[in-house]
Amino acid sequence: MSRTLSSRASNVLASLDISTTHEISGVYDGEWRGSGDLVSSTCPTTGEVLARVKTATPEELHAALERTREAYIHFRNVPAPRRGEILRQIREALASKVDELGALVSLEMGKIRTEGVGEVQEFVDICDYAVGLSRMMNGRVVASERPGHSILEVPNPLGVVAVLSAFNFPVAVYGWNLALSLAAGNATIWKPSPTTPLCSIAVTTIVSRVLEKNGVPGAVASLVTGGKEAGEAIVESQDVPLVSFTGSEHVGRIVGKNVAARFGRSILELGGNNASIVMPDADLSLAVPAVFFGAVGTAGQRCTSTRRLYLHRNIADEFLDRLQKMYRTVAPGDPLIDSTLLGPLHTKAACDIYDKTIQHLQAIDADILTGGKRYGHASLSAGNFVEPTIAIPKSVNPKDFIWKTETFAPILNAAIFDDLEQAIEWNNGVPQGLSSSLWTRDIRNLGRWIGPSGSDTGIVNVNVGTSGAEIGAAFGGNKSTGWGRESGGDAWKQYVRWSACTINLSDEAPLAQGVTFPA
Repeated sequence: MSRTLSSRASNVLASLDISTTHEISGVYDGEWRGSGDLVSSTCPTTGEVLARVKTATPEELHAALERTREAYIHFRNVPAPRRGEILRQIREALASKVDELGALVSLEMGKIRTEGVGEVQEFVDICDYAVGLSRMMNGRVVASERPGHSILEVPNPLGVVAVLSAFNFPVAVYGWNLALSLAAGNATIWKPSPTTPLCSIAVTTIVSRVLEKNGVPGAVASLVTGGKEAGEAIVESQDVPLVSFTGSEHVGRIVGKNVAARFGRSILELGGNNASIVMPDADLSLAVPAVFFGAVGTAGQRCTSTRRLYLHRNIADEFLDRLQKMYRTVAPGDPLIDSTLLGPLHTKAACDIYDKTIQHLQAIDADILTGGKRYGHASLSAGNFVEPTIAIPKSVNPKDFIWKTETFAPILNAAIFDDLEQAIEWNNGVPQGLSSSLWTRDIRNLGRWIGPSGSDTGIVNVNVGTSGAEIGAAFGGNKSTGWGRESGGDAWKQYVRWSACTINLSDEAPLAQGVTFPA
């Protein structure tokens, strides 16, 4: 392979020992290999090809699944605190490369430098969490109605956990799953987005070195790069009891159906379409910057990006005026430069989706307050740069296409409401249910918002934007966003199998419920 890389790209790749001259192996199951189709990693900022990765053949994929299963059989018997110690070492290894990995995320995915580093920090943080969790993954003792009996609820390792991650968080989502999976005693097989293979290779290289140092089979954290066929094979495998999938609602439905058909489990993190509601008593000095980041951060490519904005009539004009002033300060640029706040969309296809949504807004006679086109600067022509957009559609019906459809781009649609009940109805009226945010200083509004008649999303915030969740709480949504939870809270309970164990410690053998059955 012959190519010329810019110094900005070659410096980032070299810092993580990623070859800038040869094709790169994209399969790891204790050994690096790959003899399947070549996929290109393309920089969304410059359009240059960063590397070409050798993906898995069907035979290599099935071999990786088999070796991952074998690694699980070994790893499940490692004491949980020892697994926690291995996670601590993974945490240290990642922390020593936070800046380099963050730069790679910016280079390959396109998010700005501070967000790239922050994403890697999420992986570090969830490792910290999982180290403590490894000593606290407790079952329960349940009182028995029978004399001399005890009932235990016991968690044990589940098996092989597959992680199918998306381009927009090419490091953190894997980290959420790997940390909990390893703490629980499982092995994982990672199938990353085909457009961000370098992030997965760099992370797997770091993790594999820690495993090797501790005498743990490398296939405890396997990697298989590839396209749709690789994902389908993993999803359909009987050797994978849990599939964690992050991606579109369309593909998520297929994954959920296929996993359920073989009685497997799935964690699905799909569409967002998140709303912020701003009440007349809100502190606008907090609300406006939060909506600004929620809508513009990561160029609108977070699952939790703010896509709908509902403003109380009394503050709508002032809020929109302040927000537009902030939008006018945004200048697109190289996400590797610290001062840049707006990077590119990830692919040319994403730009096309942006264009089609803008055309639809124009067709329905929406009022486009700012944005609405691609940047025309010559210096940006090779990248995927689009203008952050604020629009006010004429219709406020959440069943309309513009409201119910998530566009993975920096487009914010706004509407004006008169009372909180109306805004909650709009918030809940779309198919998705990931994140939502209410801005108010009235405790009565707060109580309604987080209660049974409030928001129906998985993340329900107050005076905090829709975007930027911490690792300590469980992450996930409801409705067509999918099901299951990742990261903190009780999410770990999905990565184990549970057994109810009744133990007779007496000299008698009574039956439950007073049943008698003379022998």
